[in-house]
Amino acid sequence: MKSLLKKYSHAWLLGYAFIYLPWFMYLEKTVTSNYHIMYIALDDLIPFNEYFIIPYLLWFFYVAGAIGFFFLTDVKSYYKLCTMLFTGMTISLMICTVFPNGTDFRPVIDPTKNIFAKTVSYLYAADTCTNVFPSIHVYNSICVHLAVIRSEGLRKHHLVKTASFVLMVSICLATVFLKQHSAFDGFGAMSMAYVMYYFVYAGNYEPSRKKVSEKAIG
Repeated sequence: MKSLLKKYSHAWLLGYAFIYLPWFMYLEKTVTSNYHIMYIALDDLIPFNEYFIIPYLLWFFYVAGAIGFFFLTDVKSYYKLCTMLFTGMTISLMICTVFPNGTDFRPVIDPTKNIFAKTVSYLYAADTCTNVFPSIHVYNSICVHLAVIRSEGLRKHHLVKTASFVLMVSICLATVFLKQHSAFDGFGAMSMAYVMYYFVYAGNYEPSRKKVSEKAIG
């Protein structure tokens, strides 16, 4: 038992869930009116499409799967991913706390149309249209893909990196095609990910062995 606890001592970081979830649930219950509507003209050009519920829901497996994978195989990448995820998620909660926000353009869903529309109707019932900026779906998806492409262990797994990219893009698009978010929420998430990347990854750049060898020879 002692050796097991030592081997997985980095699990302490997952305790962040006990900070994030109560805070998020509190905002969901209290931010119900008098919030800032997030909207840009681009939102009017994006049609609703219920089929995007598939990548939207895959987000849960994408993020949890990445955390679990790096937790078990690459502690260094795990720490970087969690640092980027949890810092951004905290910033998002802080923004929503001091700047209550939401959307008001969810369409009326006919749940009898097909299984995808019915699932979207369940999503709308379970998740409010508040606390949307910046989009955590978009931000976390970008964080996971960055972890995948920066992983030394996945460096030669091009198919995995390609699949990750496609899923990341699909999830980001799903947020606006399902009318869960304004495109502005997505742009905000991208900007935050761009800044956080330099704090978490850019400062820890390690040149490849080939470049080091060539420099030594030169």
